Amino acid sequence: MDSISQAALGAAVGVAVMGRTRPVWQAALTGAAVGTLPDLDVFIDQGDPVRNMVLHRAETHALFWQALVSPVLGFLLAVITGSRPLFRRWWLMVVLALFTHSLLDAMTVYGTQIALPFSTYPFGLGSLFIIDPLYTLPLLVGLVVSLVARMPHRRRWNTLGLTLSTLYAAWSLLAQAYVTTQVRQTVAARDLPAQQILVTPTPFNTVLWRIVLMSEDDYREGFYSLLDPLRAPQRPIRFERFARGAGIDRRTVGLGGSDSIRAFSKGFYALVDDGRFIRITDLRMGQHPYFVFSFAFAKHHSEPLLPIEPFQVSQRMPLAPGLRWLWARLQGQDVPIPR
Repeated sequence: MDSISQAALGAAVGVAVMGRTRPVWQAALTGAAVGTLPDLDVFIDQGDPVRNMVLHRAETHALFWQALVSPVLGFLLAVITGSRPLFRRWWLMVVLALFTHSLLDAMTVYGTQIALPFSTYPFGLGSLFIIDPLYTLPLLVGLVVSLVARMPHRRRWNTLGLTLSTLYAAWSLLAQAYVTTQVRQTVAARDLPAQQILVTPTPFNTVLWRIVLMSEDDYREGFYSLLDPLRAPQRPIRFERFARGAGIDRRTVGLGGSDSIRAFSKGFYALVDDGRFIRITDLRMGQHPYFVFSFAFAKHHSEPLLPIEPFQVSQRMPLAPGLRWLWARLQGQDVPIPR
């Protein structure tokens, strides 16, 4: 998730765990700091853009390493705040702030290696978008009231915010499961080729969902809003079909950093020769033709194919038209994507 959400979650955990033993501001500040620590790995240069992508959310997000470092951080916080008798409570706060950071990240589609050093598998449920105000706002409201209100039991507002955000995360899993069921029924009824199926939310919400169907030669992209059955109950999910560069794929296996994207994307990738370079794109983040992670890694028409230092060539949807499309499609209107 985004840094604001992670800091708010860490702060809420800090206030909940420390309770009345420490001032609210101190528990919130230390919790936010600890909850932000795992994302400091973005400042580590891994050597090239592809490695920077696949090695983000790695060791610093691994539950095993977090468990090992947590007593050290807990002890430091106990010493710095002059509350050594509360060492165990500080330790618990650190553990929960770090663990919840990684588990929340694992609910996005990006991929979080929480099982290191035992497994490098990038867990990514894909039920939450990386920025979702409906997850973050309850945390912020609960924290603000707990910090500034002059009322008895003000910390209960923090507990309420933490509870609501957790319930929203659970709702995202239920919504994803429902949409996935609708997609599987559609695929079976229309006999669509689908070796893999991806269902993940569009930006800032859990109402409108993006669907990707992968086959060997192409992929299909469609959208389903939870309001579609109300707006147009008989309208089927409309899919657009795009080539995934199967011929280029076979020629570039093992070339440059392309294999890293193949593995990290869990098979949701496409390749294209744009006339200058050969690019590989992670199809999980974005929507056609706007994708966050697309990398040039080989020269156009070189024989044999010549790898180059990879560089990112992402394309982003224009903000204003994109937001208008998102709002209309979320409401169940069948409107074309701005291109």
